[in-house]
Amino acid sequence: MTVFRTRARAALAATTAMLTLAACGGGGTSNGPAENSPAAEGAQGSTPVTLMLNWYPYGEHAPLYYGLKEGIFAEHGIDLTIDGGQGSTRTAQAVGGQQVDFGWSDTAAVLSNIDQGVDIKSVGVFLQTTPSAVQVFADSGIEEPADLAGRTIAVSAGDAPTTTFPMFLADVGLNPDEINQQNLDSAGKMAALLAGRVDGLIGFAHDQGPNLANKSGREMRYFRYSDAGLNFFSNGLIAHSSTIENDPELVQAMLDATSESYAAAIENPEAAAAAMVGVDPQTPPENVLLQQWEQTIPLLSTPATEGKAPGTNAEEDWTSTIATLSEAGLLESAKDPAEYWASTFVPNGGQ
Repeated sequence: MTVFRTRARAALAATTAMLTLAACGGGGTSNGPAENSPAAEGAQGSTPVTLMLNWYPYGEHAPLYYGLKEGIFAEHGIDLTIDGGQGSTRTAQAVGGQQVDFGWSDTAAVLSNIDQGVDIKSVGVFLQTTPSAVQVFADSGIEEPADLAGRTIAVSAGDAPTTTFPMFLADVGLNPDEINQQNLDSAGKMAALLAGRVDGLIGFAHDQGPNLANKSGREMRYFRYSDAGLNFFSNGLIAHSSTIENDPELVQAMLDATSESYAAAIENPEAAAAAMVGVDPQTPPENVLLQQWEQTIPLLSTPATEGKAPGTNAEEDWTSTIATLSEAGLLESAKDPAEYWASTFVPNGGQ
């Protein structure tokens, strides 16, 4: 047990005893545990921690809210507040500016920001298989990647799925000149596909796909980059370098709690999705949240980390990710993983 957790649990025990004698209850933050929940008691005497997501809350984040509700973060001495985000780059910069303690951000954005001088590092990537995919309606007549030739696909210039799209096309035997690309933001891509103005879009299949199916009532088909042999890291936990250096016990506790929350959500997917209901006005319906989370589970490992605790990273996967993102032009050069990843932090139960 770390010194951080020892101190936190001692404070927790003392606070709990005082509350019992005084016969009064505690409350949580706006995104924290509800009064009288298992986590509410644990939040007393814990260290306040803020986590900014990569986007508004969707199914990928269900374990975080489930861990909050079930008291997993409180057990690690963390009184967690979860804030929605506006893109991985903004989240990376918010952590770099020490506006929040931790961030949940796409690895491509993290590495790019580090190269630009933002003082952050990854402490554990959780989505280790990319969710990047070309997404089309199953009744569109596009049955296989070769059918994308001559079609119009919505993209978002500068993001990882779009920047690596030419590599995917090469892997499936297509030339970028054979595809008409329409540049739109995330919301615009979905609106264009729903309105029939484009034939498909590029993005995260586990996020947009279930939303599109729900809104349209039509089945989706995915051409996943990973199925074509193209893989690279996606979302994970980041921290400011000073937090890593000055409070490693907090970083380890946060990583352990997040890993345990993801493991618990794998075992209880319906309960994890239910824990997200109503957390944000933009959060999808519960059935969509469940689909999003279930589609996230296969993304949590690679062959090098299969069977290990969520958030356990392998150096070979880091090296491959850096090489891929460098080849795609997202990075100026392929640096050593140590430039981007604090490898000393391994989730409890990881190897």
